[in-house]
Order: sequence, then structure tokens, then C-alpha cells
Amino acid sequence: MSDTKQSFGLIGLAVMGENLALNIERNGFPIAVYNRTRAVTDKFMATRAAGKNFKAAFTLPELVAALERPRKVMIMVKAGIPVDAVISELKTLLEPGDIIIDGGNSHFPDTDRRTIELEKADLQFIGMGVSGGEEGALNGPSLMPGGQRTAYAEIESIVTKIAAQVDDGPCVTYIGSGSAGHYVKMVHNGIEYGDMQLIAEAYDLLKTGLGMNGAELHETFTAWNTTELESFLIEITANIFTKLDDDGTPLVEKILDAAGQKGTGKWTVESAFDLGVAIPTMISAVTARVMSSYKEERVAASQVLISYTNGKYEGDRQEFINAVRDALYCSKICSYAQGMALLGKASKEYSYGLDLGEIARIWKGGCIIRAGFLDKIKNAYRRNAELPNLLVDHDFKQTILSKESSWRLVVQSAAKLGIPIPAFSSSLDYFDSYRRDRLPQNLTQAQRDYFGAHTYERVDKPRGEFTHTEWF
Repeated sequence: MSDTKQSFGLIGLAVMGENLALNIERNGFPIAVYNRTRAVTDKFMATRAAGKNFKAAFTLPELVAALERPRKVMIMVKAGIPVDAVISELKTLLEPGDIIIDGGNSHFPDTDRRTIELEKADLQFIGMGVSGGEEGALNGPSLMPGGQRTAYAEIESIVTKIAAQVDDGPCVTYIGSGSAGHYVKMVHNGIEYGDMQLIAEAYDLLKTGLGMNGAELHETFTAWNTTELESFLIEITANIFTKLDDDGTPLVEKILDAAGQKGTGKWTVESAFDLGVAIPTMISAVTARVMSSYKEERVAASQVLISYTNGKYEGDRQEFINAVRDALYCSKICSYAQGMALLGKASKEYSYGLDLGEIARIWKGGCIIRAGFLDKIKNAYRRNAELPNLLVDHDFKQTILSKESSWRLVVQSAAKLGIPIPAFSSSLDYFDSYRRDRLPQNLTQAQRDYFGAHTYERVDKPRGEFTHTEWF
């Protein structure tokens, strides 16, 4: 190998790793790459990397030797044990001050553990969320790096070049200490789950309730993408309806209705429960994927649990289409409101120091949940960094109140038609619960005190003063 040192090292040449490596090199940073399977490295160097400023390493010692100091090594392997295995070997090869970057979807407690372990070895560690899929990795993802600020300073010139670029800067910022980057990426994915479920429910309402065909669905979602719903997910949904199978029917209708998941949605739900934050839209999205996996049971049940409804909407067609659009937007606002509330609570609990407005800004480009209305979210937190919930921001409040009747029409109609819309419904429940000054949990507390002497607070006494009653 030449004595010339490379600026950056990358481990793991699967699709995301390959594309990130090409992005880094294209933006002027010589890069060394390594993959556990030599044939993968050889193929990459002979094809996509040919003629570019790459160095191939066939062992981790070779990779480390190829890098200038402080060495910057990014790991793009499967989360969990594989990441630990790579870090364990790198620890024996790197020198104090060198930087390890985990760019996978690692669970944030693992990132905290690794940070502590590597700090003891005088190594710096960054847990960096990467969103945008293979296209984003190649042409500009949204990057969410957390860890030591000194480590971020060393990679800042690289990540600001390779990130997606929007009107107010690159889609990357220093997220916060410790596991902040991976935590924010986890919640990003939780919001993504909610977004995708809401869109799927809108599709079901239009297809089942109105009998729309693929061409009509494409036209409707394309039109919606010119409204406040403008987003990457709405755009690709419109495109999906144009893909035909060999028999000329929309390919989407041939896809089995059993959705997979890789864990980040579940982790978001678990963390929300741990922190005491209500995220019903995301919970319903995760539950819907689980329910979809009961394919054989659902097919059998459909033959015996026969409802009186035919599932067809009998009212004004265009009015219903517009109502579904408005309900989708209101529900989407609730999903993001829940995600930002979770980030706010986690920031306090884990001392991340998150800037919610800046997080909304870096999600404007590159990532899966990129959407036009993220500018509104950014501005809401710029107006009030301590905003308790997006629902009480003036702009979002006015939007929801103006579309509330359409939202309720859709939820009511779906119930009458027998079309399940768990994310739409839970979003409306979230709105209704949040705006109520009194909920029925006074009865819950009475029950708890009755059977378990758990005590309760009184409305006519100061908060924190607890009472027990002998109920019998």
C-alpha cells in the first residue's frame, strides 16, 4: 500500500456502507474501506470504486495503518453483537484520541455502554443516526451524530459535506452527549412508523371505502403532495401505484399484507413507556404491524366474523377524499407532536441538551420523514424552545381546529364502514385527551385506592398531598 494516508475509514460494504463511502470520496475525502468478506471488497474496488480515491484494506490492521491521525473509522455493520465485535478488535489497534463512529441503528443503551468503555481506553466514540436509505447515503442523508463534542469537531468538515443540503444548511448538527444521536434516530424511526401507518390507512379508506383503482390513487396522492402533506413518503406512495405487475394490475395489490419491522419502532414505544410519555400514534403503528403478521388467522376470521357493513362509503366522493387528506394531516401533526415530546423528555432525563428546532431542521432533507411542514416545526421551537407540545403552538393549533370536523368525519365513517384506522383514531384520541382539563382517571385512582390502598390526590388540596379512604 502507498504511504499516503486516507482521511477516513469505513467498515462494512453492504448497500448503505458502499453508498456512504462513495459519497465521502466524491466530496473530496480519500477513504479506506474494509469488509469482512474479501470478495465484497474486491468487487467494490473493481466496479463502483474504480478510478476513485479509495484504498482497500483486507484486515483491520491494514485499515488502521492506512488512516491519518486522529483516525476516523466508521462502522456500518449490523447492530448488536457484530458492532461489539468490531469495536473490540479496533480497541487493540487504535491509539488515544482516535475516533470510532457507529453509523448503524444501534439501541441507545448500547451506545451509552460503548461510550463509557471507549472513554476508559482514551478513544472517542460517536453514535450517529443515518437516515435516507441507499439513495440518501449516496447523495446526501440526514445525519444525527451524538457523543463527545470534541469528536464531532474532528468529523464536522466531512459530515457537513456529505449530508443532504437544504435552504438553511446541511442536514447534520451536533445532537448531544452520549447516546443522543442514536436516540434521536430511534425516535425518527418511530415517527416514520406512525407516518407510514397513517398513509396506509388513508390508502385503505380510499381503496376500500371509495373503490379507487391504482390510477386514481396515484392521481390523488400526487395531488396531495402539492399540499401541506408534501413529503418523501407521500411522493413514493404516489409512485408505488404506477408500478404494474405482469398482468397489468398494480403490483402493490400482489404484495402480502404482512409488514416487517427491525426493532426501532418497538424501542421507541418501550422508551416512551419508561419515560412516561404518551405516543399512541406510534404505538398503534407498531401494533398494526404485529396484527398484520396474523395473516392466516385473519383470513380464517374473515370467514366467520362477517359484519353487516359492506365497507362502501355512500356520501359525497370528493368531500370524503378531502376529509381523508385533512384527517391525515391532523394525525400526522399529532404523530410528530408525540415524537418531539418524547425527545424533550429524554433530553431532560438523559442530559442530552437537544435543540428540537434544529432536529426538525436536519430532518428537512435526506431522511425518510422529510416533509415540507418540518419548517413549521422548526419555527415553532424557534418561537418557544420550551414549547410543551406542538399542539399548543399557534400555527398548529389553528390548523387542527380548522380541519377538526373533517378528521372526526373520517374516524366516524371508518367505524361505520368497518375499516380499521388505529393510527387515525389514536391520533384523534390523543388530541381529545390532551385538550381535556379533566379525564376519568379520577375513577381509576378511586379504584386503585379501594382495592390496594394506593392513595390519591384531591382537587381541593395541593398537588403532592395524598389521601387514603376506607371505602368499606
